Amino acid sequence: MHPAYVALILVDLQVDFMPAGMLPVAEGDVVIPIANALMPHYRTVVATQDWHPGNHGSFAANHPWRKPGQVIDLHGLQQVLWPIHCVQNTWGAEFVAELDSDRITKVFQKGTDPEIDSYSGFYDNGHRKSTGMAEWLKAKGITEVHVLGVAADFCVKFTVLDALSEGFTTVLIKDATRGVNLQPGDVDRAISDMQEAGASIQLSGELVDAL
Repeated sequence: MHPAYVALILVDLQVDFMPAGMLPVAEGDVVIPIANALMPHYRTVVATQDWHPGNHGSFAANHPWRKPGQVIDLHGLQQVLWPIHCVQNTWGAEFVAELDSDRITKVFQKGTDPEIDSYSGFYDNGHRKSTGMAEWLKAKGITEVHVLGVAADFCVKFTVLDALSEGFTTVLIKDATRGVNLQPGDVDRAISDMQEAGASIQLSGELVDAL
């Protein structure tokens, strides 16, 4: 069992990000059994959940003549347009059925403001509003976080970067993340960015062997 000051963060393990979902991440489903195997080794497990209103500004369908993958200015921030996904109270926004959700200690929803997207589990993309996750973790005495989930080049990356900026010792679990790769090499670049920012890159087996 990892010590009480270490938490596991599961990023967006939701139906719409699985291979058959509305915003599919290739091989996203391979993360689920690794997450299930790791969770019993942590006393604190938090999960992020994309939770968009139907009129969210990141949805290409909400912009005439726009399609997914295009980039627009959304209230002063560059915004990649996505297919409609993880709409509040829909099946696609639910955690994957195979995920052992009973082991999750706390869920933090993000992307709830239609005017700004939220890749990170800690803040929206403009750092205008906190989800409360950093404050909650610190109140629990957490000083180290281990991060897995999807997508490596978006929500996982920005969750890791914000964890570092909040002062947490941060580990990316490399075999338990998959990415979108809008451009070839995006995932590799994201992992390099995380490592350069101070994240440790480890495999799930290494974390278990260290217990």
